[in-house]
Amino acid sequence: MLFFVCFKIATGKFKEVIELASRWLASPPPGFKVLRTYYTLGRYDAIWILEAPNEKEVLKQLVVMRDVATTETWAAISREEALKLMKK
Repeated sequence: MLFFVCFKIATGKFKEVIELASRWLASPPPGFKVLRTYYTLGRYDAIWILEAPNEKEVLKQLVVMRDVATTETWAAISREEALKLMKK
């Protein structure tokens, strides 16, 4: 499954988030593939686009960030996949 994970870094926690994220991105858990990472201006500070087995596994991984950032995660499917599902 494809996921967009949006991060809002807690005040004063930028360095900790960078360290946690760097370790995680260097060695993602089995079944995870990081497709893109972005730092952003606006509502969120960073966005990751990743593939993961399911929502439960994504949640397990993001729990470690709870003290340094809040996240909003969106599961996504391609337009093509959505059209196939609508035809069933």
